[in-house]
Amino acid sequence: MEIGNLLTVGKEAIMTALMLAAPFLLVSLLIGLVISVFQAATQIHEQNIVFVPKIIATGLILIFLGSWMISVMVNFTTNIFQIMSGL
Repeated sequence: MEIGNLLTVGKEAIMTALMLAAPFLLVSLLIGLVISVFQAATQIHEQNIVFVPKIIATGLILIFLGSWMISVMVNFTTNIFQIMSGL
């Protein structure tokens, strides 16, 4: 395997991982921020309040973006097999 192909595969793997993780990370960040502002305003400092909205948001992301995520993973896998077959 040439170094150029190896770098291409590594770059695509990192970009694919970032694309798939970004929706979860952004929504978790926003939910955490909103709930922490709510906790600071109400002076309720319960640590478990954050978990339920994040779990619900994760489920909703999987429902709405699941097909897109699968297509991104299939495209990545197809590209990897095409690079491997070209060796």
